[in-house]
Amino acid sequence: MIGTLINVVAIIIGSLLGIFFGARLSNNLKNTVVAGMGLFTTAIGFEMFLKTENPLIVLGALSIGGLLGEWWEIENWLQFLGIRLEKWVTGGSEGSSSRFVRGFLSASLLYCTGPMAVLGSISDGLQGDYLTLAIKSVLDGFISIAFASTLGIGVAFSALPVFAYQGSISLLAAQLNTIISSTMMNELTATGGILLTGIGISSLLEIKKIRVGSFLPALAVAPLMIYILSLVNK
Repeated sequence: MIGTLINVVAIIIGSLLGIFFGARLSNNLKNTVVAGMGLFTTAIGFEMFLKTENPLIVLGALSIGGLLGEWWEIENWLQFLGIRLEKWVTGGSEGSSSRFVRGFLSASLLYCTGPMAVLGSISDGLQGDYLTLAIKSVLDGFISIAFASTLGIGVAFSALPVFAYQGSISLLAAQLNTIISSTMMNELTATGGILLTGIGISSLLEIKKIRVGSFLPALAVAPLMIYILSLVNK
């Protein structure tokens, strides 16, 4: 859990620095920074997708995961959480389109969907090795500065789902390690890459609105499909 705690602190500190210095930056500069992060996120997502050994697994995971996500209304719950947090922090709410909710959703999805979150949490939980999460913390901290300078305090509250998500994986690391193979991790990474690309296109570049949160179950579906296929092929 040490790595997750470091990650949470880095996100909060980065967000506060972004908010503090954000007022001194012009809107054009802040928009350019966020656009740059959008391009970077999209490129990283595409690179992650190239790790797939079977694109059909990723397609199936996204299809099934998207259906489950919409059935469970994950995106709506994330927006609801963001709205409630905004109301608690600011005393008011502008709804799901507010800057606070955009910051909370974008940062939460970005910080939780990458492979470093999973691999780092497993290493931290099994061996107490938090090096991967420490590196992720540095990256997340700088990203938080850029995000918070434009999207505000909502970015800082993304530390809550990061703590819950990565902390849960660390606690369950022993069980996960006996099941997850390198092939499963490759497909998980590729699926996470598609989600990162969606975040870049939707929330950062604002090219097209995509309910990326609804695809989160795909991160579990992808390795599960590999596991099922391995049993069938025995």
